[in-house]
Parts: sequence; structure tokens; C-alpha cells
Amino acid sequence: MHVEPEGIRVEPAEEITDSPTDWVAAHIRDYVESKGEIGHDFNGYATLLLTTRGRRTGTLRRTALIYGRHHDDYLIVASNGGEPKHPAWYLNLTADPMVTLQVGADSFQARARTATTTERPALWQKMTELFEPYINYQMGNDREIPIVILEPVGITAN
Repeated sequence: MHVEPEGIRVEPAEEITDSPTDWVAAHIRDYVESKGEIGHDFNGYATLLLTTRGRRTGTLRRTALIYGRHHDDYLIVASNGGEPKHPAWYLNLTADPMVTLQVGADSFQARARTATTTERPALWQKMTELFEPYINYQMGNDREIPIVILEPVGITAN
């Protein structure tokens, strides 16, 4: 921490570790540097940046994901590209559901939760309409691919 000339205390920003996957890290870098001008629309899909806290290390970790909307909430799919295990970011947010989102130029806190069995069918339909490969990911998997609902915290509508 240091004190600015006006006497305002400023805490240093906590370091964020981006995805170890090269193309995802490049996407994140472009997204952050351009405030979403480059990267929000990625190959025709709307994407957001999700920052979670590592469940074992406590390190902030950031990845880029396709998203959909449901009312005021954001939806993401823990598909892990069709792999048989949940992605690390999903395991992290189940341990600590408070996350940070960047959508375009806007950054804000959200609370993450997995869609219930009642909510999932309609949300799954919505997300597979946005990104059809999710259907094949699920068909080739024994695990049910979770849909995560990200509920913005502390944002008031105009």
C-alpha cells in the first residue's frame, strides 16, 4: 500500500494469472488491452473474461469464455472443450463463488452458481443455440456439463 499526494490510500492490484493455453492468453491480452474492443466478439461469439480465485493456491486466475444472457445474468458452460473432467475455473468458482467479470469495457463482481436441474434444460437449449458444439461435447461425455449462472453483484439498473 502507498499514499497518493492527496492522502488517498491505494492498495496495489493483486496479480492475475491468465490461462496457460497460448491462444486463450493472447485473446485475454487483446481483450484487456483494448477494453473489449478486440476480443469481445471472438470468431462470431460473444465472450467475457472470468476471473476466479484458485481453490488450492488462492491465486487469481483469468480465462475467456463464450457467454449468453438470461435476464440480468450471464451464462457460461463448463464444457472444457468436451473433456471428461470439469475445467479448473469451474472447480475454483464452486469453492469460491465470488468472481470478477469483464464484459466489453465493463468489469464487475458476480456471484456464480450452477444451474439447478429445473433451470438447466431451458438454459442448455439457449446456450446450445449460441454454440452448437456443446451438444457434441455433452454426447461424448459421461459427466453432465454444468451451466453456470453469473449474477452481477452491486450493479443497479438505470
